Amino acid sequence: MPPATSEAATPEAAPSDLAALLARLAAAPMRRWQVIAIALCVALNALDGFDVLSISFAAPGIAREWAVGKAALGFVLSYELIGMATGSIVLGQVADRIGRRTTAIGCLMVMALGMGLTMRVGSLTQLAGCRLLTGLGIGGMLAVTNALVAEYANDRWRSAAVAVMAAGYPLGAIVGGAFVGHLLASGTWRSVFGLGLGMSLMLLPLAWMGLPEPIGAGIGRARPGALARLNAALARLGEAPLDRLPPVAAGPRPGLAELFAPALRRTTVLLILAYFLHVLTFYFILKWTPKIVADMGWSPAQAAGVLVWANVGGLAGGLAFSALSLRVDLRRLITLYLVAAGVTVAAFGQIHGSLATLSWAVALGGFCTNGAIVGLYALIATTFPTALRSGGTGLVIGIGRMGAALGPIVAGYLFAADFGFAAVATIMAGGALGAAVLLQFVPRRTDPDLSTARHQPAR
Repeated sequence: MPPATSEAATPEAAPSDLAALLARLAAAPMRRWQVIAIALCVALNALDGFDVLSISFAAPGIAREWAVGKAALGFVLSYELIGMATGSIVLGQVADRIGRRTTAIGCLMVMALGMGLTMRVGSLTQLAGCRLLTGLGIGGMLAVTNALVAEYANDRWRSAAVAVMAAGYPLGAIVGGAFVGHLLASGTWRSVFGLGLGMSLMLLPLAWMGLPEPIGAGIGRARPGALARLNAALARLGEAPLDRLPPVAAGPRPGLAELFAPALRRTTVLLILAYFLHVLTFYFILKWTPKIVADMGWSPAQAAGVLVWANVGGLAGGLAFSALSLRVDLRRLITLYLVAAGVTVAAFGQIHGSLATLSWAVALGGFCTNGAIVGLYALIATTFPTALRSGGTGLVIGIGRMGAALGPIVAGYLFAADFGFAAVATIMAGGALGAAVLLQFVPRRTDPDLSTARHQPAR
């Protein structure tokens, strides 16, 4: 971009200059700061993954200490998922208005608070409240990091970068799970949440220093110091500074209503439904595996080890998806993963063998279910316009998380109604297959980015 001049800074010229600048940055090679920022988002999503599964690791100990039945445990396992749904919807919209970076740091603080309070609960009611609070931070963080990575990455690497970020989710469970077995063997289930608190506090200063506000997302916020921050970001990219912030088009800011405008309504609804159905299957595996394995006669520490293998498979599936997405059509690849997810989850219900057999079966299920989740995140991030990316992602994930919350509850009632493991697994596998069908009807995005078409900077 040439140095800013008085002519370039006029209201008539600035929007087109802005569009050209953003297009040029999207086509440029990835810089070191972009890679570092994306790596931090992977770490934050890994923390999300551990925080969500911490209650699963702790579930056998909770059930034993408080004599909790399966139906009641299903509700407890779902409370942070309800918080995640609320956090994704509300904080995703907030991030589009006040900034991705600010929202991400705020979510991290909420997660730390929730994990710390969970260590001190004395009843199921208190536990449910603390998990609800933690879920608010987790849900907002997921919506924001998905949008951040899509905006940090260039055009060539965007889908793969989002897929790698989403693969961080099982990575957190693997790394945390490597310690959880020792914590459960030598301590109590409360130690699991202490580990989550420690990891949250460790990431706070790293996020503060290493997560910049994306140029496209921050350019329309005319707050004190906004121009200085924008020019600092441009200097890091080797671009000339601007004399003034580009003007913001008059009219209402993009928001929830625009996601249901005629141009996006069908896409929004179908993505919500597809995500809803698949996470119902996904969270059945993640939430119930430790309890299922423990009920087969294995210790809580051994059951936690099997769940770690589900996440090893999930990490491999996500990374494999990321690599394949560079060569295979995104929607076709997601469909293949969804069908495979349904088949492998149903097959998991037929396994009654050694720990090694159970670990392999759940790892294969994790490979397919998490790979499909990774693909859906990439599709969501590349489908919504920049100005609506956090809000759109938050809405889809937020409403879709109701499926995540229902998964453990439905499975709990099925188990309580004396359905066998094989029957429950087969029923829960239907969510992934239904999502594969719905995905075929999601329109391909052909409209221009709303932020460029309306001369409306991303928020």
